Amino acid sequence: MNKTTARDERQEEASVQEATALAPKLIYEVIRREGEEEMARPKRSLIWSGIAAGVMISLSVLGEAIFRTYLPPSKSSYLIENLGYSLGFLAVIMGRMQLFTENTITTVLPVMVARTWYSLGCMLRLWTIVMSANVVGAFAVAALFVFTPAIAPEVMKAVVDLSHHATGMGANAAFWRAIPAGVIVALIVWMLPQADSAKFFIVLIFTWLIAAGDFTHIVAGSVEMAVLVWMGELSASGAIGGFFIPVLAGNIIGGTVIFALMAWGQVRDELPEE
Repeated sequence: MNKTTARDERQEEASVQEATALAPKLIYEVIRREGEEEMARPKRSLIWSGIAAGVMISLSVLGEAIFRTYLPPSKSSYLIENLGYSLGFLAVIMGRMQLFTENTITTVLPVMVARTWYSLGCMLRLWTIVMSANVVGAFAVAALFVFTPAIAPEVMKAVVDLSHHATGMGANAAFWRAIPAGVIVALIVWMLPQADSAKFFIVLIFTWLIAAGDFTHIVAGSVEMAVLVWMGELSASGAIGGFFIPVLAGNIIGGTVIFALMAWGQVRDELPEE
């Protein structure tokens, strides 16, 4: 009887632990360790993973363009077409590819704990490699869109319309709209460790929110920027100064300065001294 009772209590305790949400300190530790692993990866692995992410994020532009092309006109069509924007993020995040905006929180948390020049250098090294690789992938897939008949003409027209909208709002608006996008991507990273089977829906819903809110994302936006650059409709100075740098800065502020600092602030007193 006592053995049965003890076994039942252990099973009950295990069930409670499985059902209990991870504490913020544990979520922080999961992401911090992941960040340390990412910073220790070989340079070649980061490059190829970053290029793959830059290519696959184009599914966001393509998916939204397909919905825009073929959805019948209605009041809800805008909200539905933005579901297409989630496709690239689902491929990249669920496929564990290197996306720059994920690293604005993942690789920052280890630096906040270690607080050394070495850890900061490792973070900046990874940022530089991943961001450059993402842009290479974005320009490669944009060249496919522009210079080959891979995309149907009617869909390509929608791609160009989306690209003009993304890059044509001006540097000031692009910067401020990039901040919420950075926060949202960091929030996705923060939620995934305890999401389990809901990971798909978390990525789907919150990346849809980026598109529906008309926020700007540096990697998905780089595909749209590259389309116009290859077509000769956007100059290098306009692409870099009017879109790339403002959006990059806004995403970093949203993901690092705002969200990562808030995440660190709520657990800093619970972390062991280094």
